[in-house]
Amino acid sequence: MSVLESIVDGVLADLAVRRERVPLEELRERAAAAPAALDGVRALRADAEVRVIAEVKRASPSAGLLADIPDAAAMARAYQDGGAAAVSVLTEERRFGGGLADLDAVRAHVRIPVLRKDFVVTRYQVWEARAHGADLVLLIAAALDGPRLPALVAEARAAGLTPLVEVHDAEEIARAVDAGAEVIGVNNRDLRTLRVDRSTFARLVDRMPHTVVRVAESGIRGPEDVAACAAAGADAVLVGTALVRGGRPAEAVRALAAACLP
Repeated sequence: MSVLESIVDGVLADLAVRRERVPLEELRERAAAAPAALDGVRALRADAEVRVIAEVKRASPSAGLLADIPDAAAMARAYQDGGAAAVSVLTEERRFGGGLADLDAVRAHVRIPVLRKDFVVTRYQVWEARAHGADLVLLIAAALDGPRLPALVAEARAAGLTPLVEVHDAEEIARAVDAGAEVIGVNNRDLRTLRVDRSTFARLVDRMPHTVVRVAESGIRGPEDVAACAAAGADAVLVGTALVRGGRPAEAVRALAAACLP
C-alpha cells in the first residue's frame, strides 16, 4: 500500500464518523445559506508578481510535527497582512493535525479566498468544504481514478467552489485538463513515496494550457525558489512548511510575494 492509499484509508474512516453526525442534505443546506464563495481563479491569476497561497499546517507525514499552531485564525490573518492571495487550511486529522474547526476559524477572520486542503474523494467532502466556508477545494488526481476526477470537479462547481486539481505527471495533467480544471497545481512531492523533486514543476509546466492558473506546490523554501517557479511559468505557489517554521508569517509571505518584483 502506498503512502497516499494509507492516508485515504484513514480519511475515509474519519469521514464515516462525520457522516453519521451530519447528513449530506444538511451540508447542502448550510452551503446554500453561506455567503457566496470568493473567486479563486481571479485571486490566483498572476500579473506583476507571483501569487502566494500560504498554508496553515501543523504536521506532515514526511516531517512529523512542524509547528505548534494554537490559533489558526491568527496565523491566517498574518498571512493576509503579508499579502497572501489565499490561505490553505489542512483539515486532515491523522497525519496533518488539522480539522474543520481550523477552516471555520480561518474563514471567519480573513477576507481572501480559503482553500480546503485535504484528501477529498467523495462529494460529501466537497459540500462539507463549502458548508465550512471554503472558496476552493483541493482535488488530488492520483487519488481520483477514472470518472471520479471529472465528477468531483463538476460537483465542486455545483457547490460554488473553485477546484484546484493537483497533479504530479503528464498523464495527470491531461486528465485535469480533460476534466475542465481552471486551476492546476503541480506537486513536486510524489504522494505515493513522499519524495520531493523540485524540478517537477519546470518539467511539466509546458504541458498545461496558458489559459489555466498554474500553481507550484511543495519544496518551496524561500524567495529564490519562488522566483525559479515564476520564471518557469507559475502563476502561484503554495507554501506551508517554510512559513509555519519561520516564526514571522507576515514578513515571510511578504518576502515570497516580492520575489519577482524588479
